[in-house]
Amino acid sequence: MRWMWIDRVVDFEPETRLVAVKDVDAALDNQRTNIPRMNDHGRMDVLPMPLVVEGMAQTAGILVGSANGFREKVILAKIARARLDADAGPGDTIRFEATIDRMDDKGASTSGRVLRSRDDRTWDELGTIDLMFSHVDQNMAGIEFPEENFVFSDNFRDLLVEAGLDRLDESAP
Repeated sequence: MRWMWIDRVVDFEPETRLVAVKDVDAALDNQRTNIPRMNDHGRMDVLPMPLVVEGMAQTAGILVGSANGFREKVILAKIARARLDADAGPGDTIRFEATIDRMDDKGASTSGRVLRSRDDRTWDELGTIDLMFSHVDQNMAGIEFPEENFVFSDNFRDLLVEAGLDRLDESAP
């Protein structure tokens, strides 16, 4: 995982639910885009919606991976549904709430809510994102993958340590 689109885990219920947040920072050039405003034709910085989807994928992927102590390689297989009704911009905090709907040896389906706060007190819903994940080792018809986890980086490990999730399994990435 080259970029983390979540900053910290704020709530975790094993095998059920994980909540993470992202502080949108105007200084990060790779999360900026411009769209025209309808009222004055000016320009407004917003976090691109695909990066919001990626933040949910990382949140839900951590939840799915944690259910088996990160012993299986979990990848996003499908965006089942994504509805985002509003934008997030610099100074906003995004909250990703992911829950596991179904899980078996082949993969998992998750549902998620995305919320935004501009004042750290009130949260507005931005939308919902439902995702499907695959346990790659179980689904690639005999193709073998390296032992090291090919998705997660040291940034991911640091996030797990900070959230206390690294203790799920001693072989966690």
